[in-house]
Amino acid sequence: MEHQRCPWCGTDPLYTAYHDHEWGQPVHDDTRLFEMLVLEGAQAGLAWITILRKRDAYRQAFHGFDPARVAAMDDAQLETLRLNPGIVRNRLKIASARRNARVFLRMQAEHGSFARWLWAHVDGQPVVNRPLSMAEVPASTPLSDTVSRELKKAGMNFVGSTIIYAYLQAVGVVNDHLADCPQADLA
Repeated sequence: MEHQRCPWCGTDPLYTAYHDHEWGQPVHDDTRLFEMLVLEGAQAGLAWITILRKRDAYRQAFHGFDPARVAAMDDAQLETLRLNPGIVRNRLKIASARRNARVFLRMQAEHGSFARWLWAHVDGQPVVNRPLSMAEVPASTPLSDTVSRELKKAGMNFVGSTIIYAYLQAVGVVNDHLADCPQADLA
């Protein structure tokens, strides 16, 4: 059987690098987990490649995704970001980064780390699927429903079940690389 990348990443070098080196790889670093939470929320309604192309501008705008620094941003700083063409300038998405950072910090304090809280949902082990086609990859699952519900209850927004399923895939809690993808066994 010929091994091919998952087809969703196409041939764009930025997209294929993301697929080959990040997507589905287990992440336990809280700063990186916060980064992906912000980016996945920003992606809602847009193509992921759009967000990947804006990632460096997001990193700069949101202080390297340091949740403490993002939580401390004031309204004027958030409003200034609405003028930044390097990011998605949606007022609600920008404000959600600060809101979610504040909740993220509370969750870190309560659980020792956000990673500990997140990975406890899967007993510390990635959910490894081996779909044969993209048609077998769901938009959400009972796991994403649960994580989404808990994040919303904690006070986060832009964390619906579909966004959270994409997040779980991105940070390797769920590995949905297709069975014939070279990355399927590496994640």
